[in-house]
Amino acid sequence: MKKIAFTASLLCMLIMTGCQNNSARENELLEDSGNTVNVNNENGMKNGKNNDSGFGYVRHVKSNLAEEDDFNKVPGVDHEKVANDISSLIVQLPNIQDVATLVTDEEVLIAYQTDSKNRNETADQVKKTAISVVPRYYHVYLSDNPEMIKQIEGYSGLDPNNRDIDQIINTTKKEMLKSPQGRKLNSGENANGEGYGETNENLDQDMKDNYEQTRYKQKSGTD
Repeated sequence: MKKIAFTASLLCMLIMTGCQNNSARENELLEDSGNTVNVNNENGMKNGKNNDSGFGYVRHVKSNLAEEDDFNKVPGVDHEKVANDISSLIVQLPNIQDVATLVTDEEVLIAYQTDSKNRNETADQVKKTAISVVPRYYHVYLSDNPEMIKQIEGYSGLDPNNRDIDQIINTTKKEMLKSPQGRKLNSGENANGEGYGETNENLDQDMKDNYEQTRYKQKSGTD
C-alpha cells in the first residue's frame, strides 16, 4: 500500500510540475504588453528551423489592445508588394508571357500577354491567382490585350489623392471588361468578385451595376 501511495504521489507531483512549466512557458511567450503570444524566439527560429519554412502563428488577447500604440486595428496593404506577388505568380502560369499588375485600395487591375487559345480559361486562372493574394473585399479586373500593359504601367506613379483618379480607373476597368474575365466566383459574386444583393447595393458603384444599368437602358430604349 505504501508503494502504491508513493507512486500516486510521485505522479501527482509530475503532473503539477508539467502544468507549472506550461504556465511559465506561456508567460514567457507573452510580450511586455501581455497581449501577444508568438512561439518564435528572438532569432525567428521555431523548432530549430527558420520561420520562413514553417507555419506562422500569432495569438492576440483582447485586453488593452486599444492602448497599444503599435496595434493596427485595420492591417494595411503593401500595394507594391502585393502587385509583385501577384505578377510573380501569374507569369508562372501556362501560356503567360508578360503581366502587369496595378493594386489600388480596393481593386486589382491585371493586363497580360498570352498565346492561349482558350482565353476564358486563362482569364479564370489569372483571376483566381490574384484573388488568392489580396483581401477578400478586393475586385479583380483583367485584360489580355497587350496594349493595356503600357496603360497599367502609366498609372504606377499615381495615388488615391490624384485628381480624377476614380474616373481614370473606372474608364480603364470598362476597357478591360472587353476581355474575358473568367467564370463568376459563385452565385453571389460575378467574375470580378463584385457581390449581388449586398447591404449597400444601392450605394456602391461596382462595374456590374454600371454594365447592367447600361444594358437595361439599351433594352428599354431610354436615354
